[in-house]
Amino acid sequence: MKIVTDCAADIPLDEIKALDLTVAPLFIQFPEGEVDSREISADDFYDRLKRMVPKIPTTSMPASGIFSDIYKSIAEKGEEVLSIHISSGLSGTLNSARQGAAQIKSNMVNFVDTLTLSGGERFQVLAAAQAIRAGWEKEKILERLQQLRDKTEVIYTLDTLEYLRRGGRIGRVQALAGALLNLKPIINVDHKDGKYSTIGKARTINKAIEAIADHLEKEYAQTAVQVTILHGQFADQAQVLKDVLSKRLNVAMIEVMRISPVLGVHTGPGIVGAAVCPASLLAV
Repeated sequence: MKIVTDCAADIPLDEIKALDLTVAPLFIQFPEGEVDSREISADDFYDRLKRMVPKIPTTSMPASGIFSDIYKSIAEKGEEVLSIHISSGLSGTLNSARQGAAQIKSNMVNFVDTLTLSGGERFQVLAAAQAIRAGWEKEKILERLQQLRDKTEVIYTLDTLEYLRRGGRIGRVQALAGALLNLKPIINVDHKDGKYSTIGKARTINKAIEAIADHLEKEYAQTAVQVTILHGQFADQAQVLKDVLSKRLNVAMIEVMRISPVLGVHTGPGIVGAAVCPASLLAV
């Protein structure tokens, strides 16, 4: 079985190669032309984004034809596909993937709506890849991915609401109020519909980080967890969050990674957060 995913999963190139993953692109539309988000580094992107004030680029999902080409090449080898994608509540990527499979009339493509993104999506891809290598049956793999969907938290805070305002993801009045009060939202991905949910606000980034830790501590208590710290261009605060979570949670493994530029378009460089799941669900 072959895994197909998308670049919103924030999977490093070395893992893509080691696990033999096929990753569909997401695109960033700059005024001067379209860029495959896999082909621009995080720092190059955020530096470019900051120079675009007051405008920001837009993003687009893979066309169904990209998926049909991917699935056709795999089907011709007689392999089944497990296509694992960013939440349908946040992107039309999964729908485009289904349309791509319909174009080749293949019944060998199995779809997984992760109901999350970034590090949470990556956890499901990693678990599936390891399970396939271990020889698990498809039904058992899909059951494990459902468990991960139920037990994974993706949560973050933002230094500024300005990029959400520029992209039309938040109203001008709300953005202005947030700026005047110096409010930092605490946002997670809802398990039920895979959409963003604001679960709190703080006056400073450090207080927002403590609020993130409070939420995760209530969620996982003493459960051994795997943690991926994620940030745009906010390395200092990522280290702060790493230190706080290392003390507050029963951490089996913790790492720091960058958020894909295509996800950073509407958040800006000042984003920091974490993807967390029980370590047992990543063990095969």
